Amino acid sequence: MIRLARPLIKVCGLTRPEDVQACLDLEVDLLGFVFHAASPRCVSPGLPAGIGDVAAFKVGVFTTQSVDEALAILAEGRMDLAQLHGAQDEAFCEALGPERVIKVLWPESYASEADFLADVARFSGCCRFLLLDAGRSGGGHGRRMDPARFARLPRGVEWFLAGGLSPANLAASLDACDPCGVDLNSGVESAPGRKDADKIARAVEIVRARRLERDCSPLRRT
Repeated sequence: MIRLARPLIKVCGLTRPEDVQACLDLEVDLLGFVFHAASPRCVSPGLPAGIGDVAAFKVGVFTTQSVDEALAILAEGRMDLAQLHGAQDEAFCEALGPERVIKVLWPESYASEADFLADVARFSGCCRFLLLDAGRSGGGHGRRMDPARFARLPRGVEWFLAGGLSPANLAASLDACDPCGVDLNSGVESAPGRKDADKIARAVEIVRARRLERDCSPLRRT
């Protein structure tokens, strides 16, 4: 297994071409686009499609779509990965292709740590990454979890840390756990859906100063 030198950086909830360009200039690893009508960060597939072929991986965020709807949006938006932010099960992940799925779990929604770890084990075999977010559902809450709670995750699990991450708390969060990547959204915004290039740049600098302790396989296009 090849070691990643540093955690991957994902900026999610992109709505403006200028914010996408700022991320590309900073060599962000993954660009996230939300396809949930109720979200202030919802976009059409035309935004990621218009970016063309870039080094960054393009991620579509799905909530209530069917498998066929998600596949159609992925194709129209010319996207690489699907982030499942709903009640999708293992069969849904398999239908999209496990190597292209990021499955979101909300640790705070479980009655016990054992229940949470059972779902970690259930989904680890049918997705590329897990993404652990604050709250009990949805996303973009802007609230940080205690990352120390993830110290007992099995070492073979490849996961992203999310939940209110910003330049002010990112270093402390990475000191407390060792994810394969971080998911930045509201903590690098000036308003919902409007990214702040300076905040992204500061966050990128913090992440790039970190080295992974766990083994994570490299992200490759299929």
